[in-house]
This record gives sequence, structure tokens and C-alpha cells, in this order.
Amino acid sequence: MTPLQLVLASESPRRRALLKEAGFNFDVVPSKVSEIPNKNLNVNDQILDIARRKARAVYEVLKSSRTGPFVILTADTEVIFGGAPLGKPSDKDDAYRILKLLSGHFHEVITAVCVMNSETGKEISQIETTQIYFKELTDKEIWDYINTGEPMDKAGAYGIQGGGGNFVQKIEGPFDNVVGLPMKLVRTLLAEIGFITS
Repeated sequence: MTPLQLVLASESPRRRALLKEAGFNFDVVPSKVSEIPNKNLNVNDQILDIARRKARAVYEVLKSSRTGPFVILTADTEVIFGGAPLGKPSDKDDAYRILKLLSGHFHEVITAVCVMNSETGKEISQIETTQIYFKELTDKEIWDYINTGEPMDKAGAYGIQGGGGNFVQKIEGPFDNVVGLPMKLVRTLLAEIGFITS
């Protein structure tokens, strides 16, 4: 039986690092799909839908060029506040608006993980949720952080593994989920789809 090759469909250096730290060998093939959510779906289903679309797009790219069987792993992470996704800031003022919203409040970080087996065509996906409470932030703290540049490419305008971690007072749920890849869920789904690590 040919072993399945793992393919990570993400350009995120944070997801690559988490997967590598967990001992996985994998190829990286970024998906080129729109991450605009489908407004007809609820928030959880929107995030799952994006992760599934990423998996299917990469499958279409790889199915003719790969000789051996493979498993595609995709993820989509969103920061949810008041029931709506915050997305990535469009500019510094938008980053300020987002961080001001989060200041002194709870928000959720939801990651949808999708795995697809090229051999069987089976696809499974699930979400992991982490609750985070931000301390009250001063305008100076917010602007000092924005001026580091770190918030600009991140959902919710902060990176928990960077300077944004200083704003977190309390966390309920997996920390790696906030970084972008909940590894316990990843292992569960990979086992379920028939990918066994040697």
C-alpha cells in the first residue's frame, strides 16, 4: 500500500511551524481561492465552507500531476466578535477600530480544519473554538502595537504568539487554535481519513 503524502494547502508560516513541530512531513501547495464568506451561511458554516473550498481547489490542481495518493489539509481561522467575523484590517485605522472593539471584552477564535483523501475522495471537516478575554487597552498600547506592523496581516488585528499576546488576560480552549491550527483536531481528522503517521 502506497503511503499517503500530506499536503498543507496554506501559505501561513504559523501553520507550517505547528505541523513541523508536531513531527509531520508534508508538502506545501497554497490554495488560490477567494476567502470572501458566503453570506447565506451562518458564521461556523462560512468558515467551514472556505476550508472546504481550499481543499477542493488544491485537489483539482494536484490530481493530474501527482502520481501517488495524498491527503490535503486546509484551515481557515476567523476572529469572531458579537457574532460577526472581524477579518484582517484594511489599514492602520481599521486595526485601531478592531483592537478598540476587543479591548476589555471576550471574543472567539474559530478555526475550521478540512482534510481530503485523494484515494477515496473522502472529505471531513470540523471546527475548534477558543475564547479569549482582552484586558482594557489604552490608546497608546494600541497604537504602539499597530506601529510594529504585526496586526496588519492577521484576522482580528493581532498575533497571540507575538506582541498581541500581551493583551490577553484569559484564554479558554486550545492555544494553537488561535495561532491557526488546532493540532489535536488535526490528528483526529487525519486518523479518521486514513492518514497514519509512521
